[in-house]
Amino acid sequence: MTIDEKYMCRCLQLARKGEGFVRPNPMVGAIIVHENRIIGEGYHRKFGEPHAEVNAINAVIDPSLLKESTLYVSLEPCTHYGKTPPCTEFIISKKIPRVVIATMDPNPMISGKGIQRMRNAGIEINEGVLEKEAKELNRVFFVNQLCKRPYIILKWAQSSDGYIDIIRSSLAETPPVKISNEITETIVHKFRTQVQGIMVGTNTVIKDNPRLTVRKWFGENPIRIVIDRTCKIPSDAHIFNDEAKTLVFTEYSDYHVKKENVKPVVIDFSENATAQIIKHIYEENIGSVLIEGGNRLLTSFISENLWDEAYIEISSKELKNGIKAPHIEGDKIQIKQYLDSFQIHLKNKISRNFL
Repeated sequence: MTIDEKYMCRCLQLARKGEGFVRPNPMVGAIIVHENRIIGEGYHRKFGEPHAEVNAINAVIDPSLLKESTLYVSLEPCTHYGKTPPCTEFIISKKIPRVVIATMDPNPMISGKGIQRMRNAGIEINEGVLEKEAKELNRVFFVNQLCKRPYIILKWAQSSDGYIDIIRSSLAETPPVKISNEITETIVHKFRTQVQGIMVGTNTVIKDNPRLTVRKWFGENPIRIVIDRTCKIPSDAHIFNDEAKTLVFTEYSDYHVKKENVKPVVIDFSENATAQIIKHIYEENIGSVLIEGGNRLLTSFISENLWDEAYIEISSKELKNGIKAPHIEGDKIQIKQYLDSFQIHLKNKISRNFL
C-alpha cells in the first residue's frame, strides 16, 4: 500500500460517518497531511452543511501549514454554488499545493471540472487513488447520477428448499411462516434505515399487513411504497398509519385513502408498469429502494434486470411446498452466518459495470 492509499483509506473511513445523514449527497471524507502527519480531518456530516474538504481545512489549528500540505479527499471537490459555496475555490484560496482524489464526481455539473479548475490554479493533482473502493462506497449516488433511477435492493427470506411462504389467502386465516430469526430481523431493520424507500405489492399488504417501519434499529423510517392497482388494500392497513409517508401506485385517480401522509400516483398499468414506477420514484427524490416482496413484484424487477443488489436469507427450515422463491443470478460477494440462517449478498453485473 502506498502512502497516498494509506491516507485515502482514512478518508473513506471518515466518509462512512455521514451514512444516512447526507443523502442525496454522497458520503465524502477528507484529511490534511503535513510532513506525514494528519493535521486536519473532516467529513460531510449532513445535507446542506459544509463539505468534507471545508471541515478538514477548518480543523487545522495552524493554517500557515496548509501551504505545505496535501489534501486527501474521497470525491472530486465541487465547483458550483449549491447549498454551500464551491470547495475548489476554498481549496485554492488556502494555497494548498497538492490534492489527492479517489474518484471523479459523476454529477455532470462537476465531473472533471473541479480537477481542471485546481490544475489551472497550479495545484498538483493525483486522482484515481482507491477509486474502486470510493465508487463502491457511494454506489447509490453513482447509480442515481449515471442511470437516472433509484438504487434498487431486493430482499427476501426463503426456506432451505426454496419457498418464501405457504399457500394462504389472508392474515386472518393463516399467519405467514416465520423464516427469519431475531438477529436477521434486526439486520433487515438496519437495512431499512439505509434506504429512502421500501416497497411491497398488493398481496403482501393484504396477507401480512406489514408496517414497513424501523422498530429494531435506530434510524429514520423510509417512505413506504405500495402497488394497489384496483384499490384492494383496506384503508385501516398498517401501511397507511401515521408512522411514515406512503406512496401508492394505482389506476384510480380518486383513491379511497385520503390522508396527508398518503400520496396516490396514477399510472397506466397496460404499459410497462415497473418502468413507470421507477421513474416516478426517482422523481420523488427517492434515491434508494428496498423491495421486500412478494414473489410477483420481486420477479418483475429481476426479469427486467432492474436491480443492483439482493439480500437473500436462507433458513435451515424446510417447507416442502408453498410459494416458490424468486430465481436470481449474480455475483455472490459475501456470505455471513447468523444462527441458522445465511445472509447472501448478490451484485448485479450489468447495472454495476461502471464501478
